[in-house]
Amino acid sequence: MTTTLETRRETGSGPLSARFDEAFAYASRHHRQQLRKGARVPYVSHLMSVSALVLEHGGSEDQAIAALLHDAVEDAPAGQGPAVLQEIRTRFGDTVAAIVEACSDGLDDEGNRSGTWPERKRPYVAGLRDPRKKPDEALLVTAADKIHNGRCIAADLRTYGPAFWGTFNACAHELLWYYASVDAAIAARLPGTTVADALHRAVDELVAAAGADRAAIGEALPACACRDGISR
Repeated sequence: MTTTLETRRETGSGPLSARFDEAFAYASRHHRQQLRKGARVPYVSHLMSVSALVLEHGGSEDQAIAALLHDAVEDAPAGQGPAVLQEIRTRFGDTVAAIVEACSDGLDDEGNRSGTWPERKRPYVAGLRDPRKKPDEALLVTAADKIHNGRCIAADLRTYGPAFWGTFNACAHELLWYYASVDAAIAARLPGTTVADALHRAVDELVAAAGADRAAIGEALPACACRDGISR
């Protein structure tokens, strides 16, 4: 990938339109009652951060809007996922809806979410390697999502120690596998991009905060001994 000051001047979405304002308001309403795991921090802070990362790494307005909405279908009340996805398609277009759908895990053909954590994450990671399942436009949003979450988890581990893993629906071994696997898939699909580099650094930070060895994290989802005590 060529990186010059000239290409930098040509990178980015340009001024945002009223569609972005509408998407921001939609995301705020949709996630208003949600908080970050184990905290009183409004969940919309994550959506804002992911959208900002998408824009900072040269994403389009459609990608920035999808970043604001990337959890809307996953977090919809049971049975309402298809309606939420259709509403996103109607209000923000097919491209945004396709990115949101690609960034969601565990969705059936109708858009309903189901399955345990491993049942959702295995096919999601596999799909990241297949352009037919996850379009290139969605990978920037996925990477930005994992950059922000990875950095936040690393910071919380440094602050609160290993007990922080208990706030998740997966154990430390599973989560480290997941982030390392997403990192590998993004690196393969978006080699040499700034967002792939940023994701790699974020995962390195997470692995270090966990006191783990990246080389020891395998390609297969580990069988976690604490899985019986995890509901999702």
